[in-house]
Amino acid sequence: MKIVSIFTNGLARENPLLVLMIGLCSSLAVTTEVANGIGMGLSMTFVLLMSEIVISLFRGLIPNSIRIPVFIIVIAAFTTVIDYVLKAYFPDLSKAMGVFIPLIVVNCIIMGRVESFASKQPLVRVIADSLGMGLGYTWVLTGISVVRELLGGGTLFSQPVLPGGFEPILFFTLPPGGFFVFALFIALNLGMRTLFGKAGKTGAGDCAECPAAGCQGCVIGERQP
Repeated sequence: MKIVSIFTNGLARENPLLVLMIGLCSSLAVTTEVANGIGMGLSMTFVLLMSEIVISLFRGLIPNSIRIPVFIIVIAAFTTVIDYVLKAYFPDLSKAMGVFIPLIVVNCIIMGRVESFASKQPLVRVIADSLGMGLGYTWVLTGISVVRELLGGGTLFSQPVLPGGFEPILFFTLPPGGFFVFALFIALNLGMRTLFGKAGKTGAGDCAECPAAGCQGCVIGERQP
C-alpha cells in the first residue's frame, strides 16, 4: 500500500466523518464557530498522530491480552497534554469547547485507528494514516463550521462578514442545523465520488468487458462483484 494512498484515504475515500461516520457527537457539538472546528480538528489530529506513533513503535511489546487498556492509557496521556496546552495558551478556545477536549480519549476515531492500523503497521505508514485521518476530520469540521457560523450569525471567526441587512438564520446554530449541514456534506462527498468514478470509465461497454464474473456495474467508482 503506497504512502500517498494511505494518506488520501483519510481525506476522502475513508473520511472518518463523511464515510465511516464515527466520532459524530463532538463534531456536531463544536462546529457552531470556525475557531472551535479548527481547534477541535487540530487537537484530534495531534492526539491521533502521537498515539499511533507510540503504539506502532511499541506494538511488538504490548501483550495482546491487555492491548485495549494500554491503548487507552496512551491516548489519555496525549489528550491530557493537549487539554493543558489549550487551557494555558488558548483559554477562550478551551472554555468554548468545554468537555469535548477531555472526551477525545474515548473518541471512536482514535481508538479505531489505533486498534485496526497502528497496532499492525510500521511507523511510516502510521504517520501517513494519522495525518490523513486527522486532516480529513479537520477539513470536514472546518467546512461545517464555516456554513453554520456564516448563516447562523453572519460572521467568520466572530467577525461580521455579511451585509448589515442580513438576518441570521437561528436554525444553523441549533443541533438540527448541524445535522442538516452534515447531511449536505455527506451528499456532496458521495456525489463527487460517484462523478469521478464515472469519469474514469472508458464507456458504456466497460462493464460488459469486466473480467469479474457477475459484475453488476460500478458503485462509487468501485466494482461490486
